[in-house]
Amino acid sequence: MANNYVNFISDEHLLNCIANLHKSYLKAKSNVSKKSFYANKVDTIKLTFDAKFNDINEEDLIQSEILRQIDKSINNSIGTFHEQILGGIEGFEVGDLSGFDVKAKDNTLFALFQLEPIPSKFQDAIFEKLAKQAQLFRQASCYLVDFTREDDYVENWAITTEESSVSHKRVFKISGTRFYEVVTGEKEVHERIRHSIDLLLQSIF
Repeated sequence: MANNYVNFISDEHLLNCIANLHKSYLKAKSNVSKKSFYANKVDTIKLTFDAKFNDINEEDLIQSEILRQIDKSINNSIGTFHEQILGGIEGFEVGDLSGFDVKAKDNTLFALFQLEPIPSKFQDAIFEKLAKQAQLFRQASCYLVDFTREDDYVENWAITTEESSVSHKRVFKISGTRFYEVVTGEKEVHERIRHSIDLLLQSIF
């Protein structure tokens, strides 16, 4: 398989991942229209105030809200895109029945993806799931991969309350950019993927 764009997945795999995401965008756009926008019991009085007081054309405001709804519905598809890209790297796979988004085939890595802020009441359960996996597989590193932040980081994850702090030496919170480096073993790989996607989109659309 050719590797003209990045050297850890084939061009065919990268194209398939982009094609799958494109289908998700088309589906999301078809599900959210101006007609469905009003059918969703939008507060038209508030819409009028928003347009007037924010000095925005009402049509532009409606279009902006439609795009926001599309963006909200596409969020899971972005997660699937990352799963497919990372799961296509040699030695890794999409988690599927394991309950994780991506895992190493030899069970030395397990990851869950964070695509939006996680309410604090759910963080304990997510940490516990990763910690249990780290206990079950003594060579495994377990990650909560944060795609919501722009900064590049990796840190040991600790759940802290006023009374206590709980952590595990092989459970981490990590940025999406750094996680790509962990899985591929290459520096600045996230930016190379972004650049490759940009080139492919220009050639396709």
